[in-house]
Parts: sequence; structure tokens; C-alpha cells
Amino acid sequence: MLVVWVVVNLVNVLQAWGFASRTPGPGGMSMNHALGVVIAVLTLPATWALVVFVRDRAGWLQYLGPLAFDAFVVLMLVVDYALALQFRDPQRPAILAPYLLLFFGSIALMGIPMYRRSRPRWALTAATTVLLLAAMAYALARNVG
Repeated sequence: MLVVWVVVNLVNVLQAWGFASRTPGPGGMSMNHALGVVIAVLTLPATWALVVFVRDRAGWLQYLGPLAFDAFVVLMLVVDYALALQFRDPQRPAILAPYLLLFFGSIALMGIPMYRRSRPRWALTAATTVLLLAAMAYALARNVG
């Protein structure tokens, strides 16, 4: 469970940094793309936790978060890196909707089980999620969301 807690909080902080680093014009997403690679590497511990949860029959709520996160990273690698599709602006809902659903869904699904296990850890996860949402709002306000 500690591994998942570290993953979800790192994802929140790294993507908040990614949103805050976006600038208009050419190269405006370069830092965000570099941070995306770091986020993709976090599938290694998330997948390890998923395997442990399934092996230990930890319950569906425990393994849905890492599973959703792994699915998000696969989608991210395909659309952002392999195909380099532009789907944010102009918006392409067929890509953007599952992208955002998997991203924010994985954060919620990795964070929710923390509530029962450790309120302080859950509170920190809630705080880093608020940081992420604030950074996203900042990027959207600057038209680089």
C-alpha cells in the first residue's frame, strides 16, 4: 500500500509541475513531455503493487487504482509519444475523454483506499491532488491546458 501511496503522490506532484511548466508556442510542452516519461516509469512500482494485490487477494478496490494507472500510461504513450496526436487543442473528445477519465480515475482509485488505512497519508494525497487541480486550472487560464 505504501508503494501505491508514493506513486499517486509523485504523479500528482509531477503532473502539477508539468501543468505549471507549460508555455505557449513551440516547445511549450517539452518539460511536460519529459515529466510524462518519468510518470510512465512509475508504472513499474504500480504494476508490482498490482501483482502483489492480486496475488494476496487484496480486493478489487486495492488493485483498480494501479490497473487504471497502467491503462492510462499505455494510452498516454500511444497518443502523446508514439503517434504524437494533437487532441487537447483542438479538443478531440474521443481521445481526451478516456485520457482524462483514466488519469483522474487512477488518482482517485489509488487514493480512496488510503482513507481507511491512514488518514494522514490520505490527507497528503488529497493535498497533492488539490495542488494538481490548481496547476491544471493555472494552465487552462493561460490557454496552455
